[in-house]
Amino acid sequence: MTRQPAVAGQFYTDEPKRLRGDLQRMIPAETMKQRVKGIVAPHAGYVYSGHVAGAVYGAIEIPSTVVILGPNHHGFGAAAALYPEGEWLTPLGSVPIDVRLSQLVQKHVPLVEPETSAHRFEHSLEVQVPFLQYCRADVSIVPICLGFGDYERCRLLGEGIARAIREFGEDVLIVASSDMTHYESADAARAKDEQAIAEVLALNPEGLVQICRRKNITMCGVIPATVMLVTAKALGASKAELISYATSGDVTGDNRQVVAYAAMAVY
Repeated sequence: MTRQPAVAGQFYTDEPKRLRGDLQRMIPAETMKQRVKGIVAPHAGYVYSGHVAGAVYGAIEIPSTVVILGPNHHGFGAAAALYPEGEWLTPLGSVPIDVRLSQLVQKHVPLVEPETSAHRFEHSLEVQVPFLQYCRADVSIVPICLGFGDYERCRLLGEGIARAIREFGEDVLIVASSDMTHYESADAARAKDEQAIAEVLALNPEGLVQICRRKNITMCGVIPATVMLVTAKALGASKAELISYATSGDVTGDNRQVVAYAAMAVY
């Protein structure tokens, strides 16, 4: 199975040479790269959030296998939809699915369903792939699109992915794709987002879900971020840091209604 890009030419350019140039400008050329268990990276159009995502991708080592967790914006497909095999195309070329890790995830996480319809139009996972390709040409991925909202399934999924990674026996990065507060003033967004970010930095996955629900923080990837935290903690993570934070207002100059973006690393 080959997944065609759904948002090339919209969220990012579909011209390979230009895309490489954009990524080069967005990803700092750091010499000291950190080994991490997981990251949170935004998924808006690159003109708005690419420099935030690039900040975290430039700061970390990218292993050869990456699990990408993204929210289901369209509602198609299963509640936990795993793209099981094949390849994903971007303007930079193809990225294979890591079939062995995909099969181990299916073995250890009964609630995951192998299917492709949830992924067909979903941008949240796709926009991470060119960053991964640019940073590591031989990368393979395990994309999982999430469309549920409760903590218990986050816990079951995260613990199962951790078991799969342990059996896999190699370094794996978990990318949680998420933007932060949507369509509030920049000041209001920052005040809300600081509370959600604090839960990530405290490695408190259940607290992250609770604060977003209680304070109506419209962090669209709260579930992917929560699953990533559960997985990373099960694999021994003990620290987290905020790498970058920005809003669309920083680009447009209009701070009345923004979308906010954060990049965080867990290690």
